[in-house]
Amino acid sequence: MISGLPYRGVKRVFDLTASAVLIVLTSPVMAGISFLIKKETPGTVFFMHDRMGLNGKHFSMYKFRSMNMDADNLEAILNDQDLEEYYQEFKLKKDPRITEIGRKLRRSSLDELPQLFNVLNGSMSLVGPRPIMETELDFYSEEEQTRLLSVKPGITGLWQVSGRNEITYASGERQELELYYADNPSFLLDLRILMKTPAAIIGRKGAF
Repeated sequence: MISGLPYRGVKRVFDLTASAVLIVLTSPVMAGISFLIKKETPGTVFFMHDRMGLNGKHFSMYKFRSMNMDADNLEAILNDQDLEEYYQEFKLKKDPRITEIGRKLRRSSLDELPQLFNVLNGSMSLVGPRPIMETELDFYSEEEQTRLLSVKPGITGLWQVSGRNEITYASGERQELELYYADNPSFLLDLRILMKTPAAIIGRKGAF
């Protein structure tokens, strides 16, 4: 469980400060990415997706758009095999909906830079379990759902630095990692995760 108000308060101050600084520092990169997305395909630069946050509250998670505009029309785009794979982990290793620039953004995790604004507005933290869709709750028991949603979701977390998409719901390993963090949040664990994040991004382990 969360170790008291001091931890939550200090973490929020850190989130606010760090996200504001990172937004300023990465603004040229975000501007360049926005230009490349608009150049490649028509449509919006950003993609907002409904996710579940602290205490089950829904929020819009921001990302750079890495797919074609009609990507939500799964039945029309994906074949039966792709649909089966998608509904197992809510991701595809070879997703035909992803644009060329989108594929590069995902491999480098740059598509997630706009989530700094989620941290700034308080719907996310820098460190926490990955924000999930409501349908992903099916992989957790009711008791586990309560534990998972007792902390804010994060841009990075144990799942991301431990192998990301190589660690699956089907194996049960992803649930174990996310629940471990939810049960044991601390300054030390957050620091360990933040220190491992650059290597995980550069190494691209489990990213697709």
